[in-house]
Amino acid sequence: MSVRPGDKATGTSGGWLPLAIAGIVLILVSMLAACSVDRSRHLNISNRAIRVVATTSLVGDLVNNIGGDRVEVVTLMGPGIDPHLYKARERDVIHMADADIIFYGGLHLEGAMTEVLEKLARRSPTAPVTGSIPVEELLSPQNYHGLFDPHVWFDVRLWMKAADAVRQNLAALDSSHAALYRTNYETYLERLEELHRYVLAQIGTIPENRRILITAHDAFAYFGRAYGVRVIGLQGISTAAEAGAADVRDLAETIVTHRIPALFVESSVPRQSIEAVQAAVRSRGFSVSIGGELFSDALGTKGTPEGTYIGMIKFNVDTIVAALKGDGETGK
Repeated sequence: MSVRPGDKATGTSGGWLPLAIAGIVLILVSMLAACSVDRSRHLNISNRAIRVVATTSLVGDLVNNIGGDRVEVVTLMGPGIDPHLYKARERDVIHMADADIIFYGGLHLEGAMTEVLEKLARRSPTAPVTGSIPVEELLSPQNYHGLFDPHVWFDVRLWMKAADAVRQNLAALDSSHAALYRTNYETYLERLEELHRYVLAQIGTIPENRRILITAHDAFAYFGRAYGVRVIGLQGISTAAEAGAADVRDLAETIVTHRIPALFVESSVPRQSIEAVQAAVRSRGFSVSIGGELFSDALGTKGTPEGTYIGMIKFNVDTIVAALKGDGETGK
């Protein structure tokens, strides 16, 4: 059974929600209910900035682009933070209690926080940015327990639909500025269209037999489908599932068989597992390089090009192209 954003779900990428996490969820929701927030001050927001909480840096960047000066965004998870494993803290709950609206990725991207967000929806405006993406455009891998792959941002066209979800929710909350949100959305959409064309053109420079992307976890399936790249993740969609010795061995055999020149580490995932694959490949008499670090579940540091969605996608694509075209030495 597939689950759409906002649907009630008891499963996570690792199976049934553990009792310990369920207890944390109840505690956090109880804390939120106990917060003495005057909800009446949330009613008229036309003459002040909208207080927004975004779970991830990707979601926060999207809200800032659509909301512009009308939003003040607090992002719960910064650079290098893995949303699959993140657990809400007391200060997060306080921020969420004070927010006019909470935007999150949805599709169980936020792992243990998903149930917190579902419960919050009963008392505060919450919105999954994936809510406007049709079910038929989502991927549902067999080993993901009937859920959808949440990493939709790696298909720029799907991220355009996420941008529209933000626009719609901000306009519904603050109708007096709906025209501004539409203008910002349309301007950003033009930049995303340009980005989509850039990715297509750059990937097209890689020889077809080298378009194989190997990463620490399976976050790039939408990227592979959209841009014609075969994607192999050592771990599953969620980093909560650990790779075993058999996974490392099988991936090493694939690399040697197809003479794949490079594999990649990720900014939000420890690199030890990829280094183990590299060592296993070397033991088979072949040398594969670590082609660079990719941003998967989080943007880079604020103020850098990789600190924005567009900059992050360009950085990833440029890194992938340079490594898979063979620009540089192997075996590093």
